[in-house]
Amino acid sequence: MKHLIVVDMQNDFVSGSLGSKAAEAIVPAVCEKIKRYKAEGGKIAMTLDTHFKDYLETPEGKKLPVEHCIKGTEGWQPAAQVAEAIDGCAEVFEKSTFGSVELAKYLSETAKAGDEIELCGLCTDICVVSNALLIKAFCPECEVIVDAKACAGVTEESHRAALVTMASCQCRIDNF
Repeated sequence: MKHLIVVDMQNDFVSGSLGSKAAEAIVPAVCEKIKRYKAEGGKIAMTLDTHFKDYLETPEGKKLPVEHCIKGTEGWQPAAQVAEAIDGCAEVFEKSTFGSVELAKYLSETAKAGDEIELCGLCTDICVVSNALLIKAFCPECEVIVDAKACAGVTEESHRAALVTMASCQCRIDNF
């Protein structure tokens, strides 16, 4: 079985308060990947970075004092093209931190040895790497894959460094 994990493809990370041209540029690749997985009968899960009005008082908010992905706001919603591509066909995991233990546990219960678990989305150097390493720990017999061209980092340098880190941890990096 193949599993696709779409990480934090939300308005605030694509075009909003923490958006970038690099993030906008991967939207078509992510949407194409979603459509392909749906057509081939793969399983799709999506993470949503989820914060609340007190974000700036949280430990993360003190280190990154930019309000983003406040639950219920437009910035928290998946980017329109991504939401359209998914069209309700994904397990959704809200998370208040970089990696989702809930997602990793879900995969450990649903994925079987030899399954492929592919990640795409934002940001390579924060949430993608965190989720990839959690998944690798919870599902050591699965192949964890990251598509470099369907991910973007805060900077190109940190994107590449995260890809190298994931490769060092035995994740397969495609299109690097």
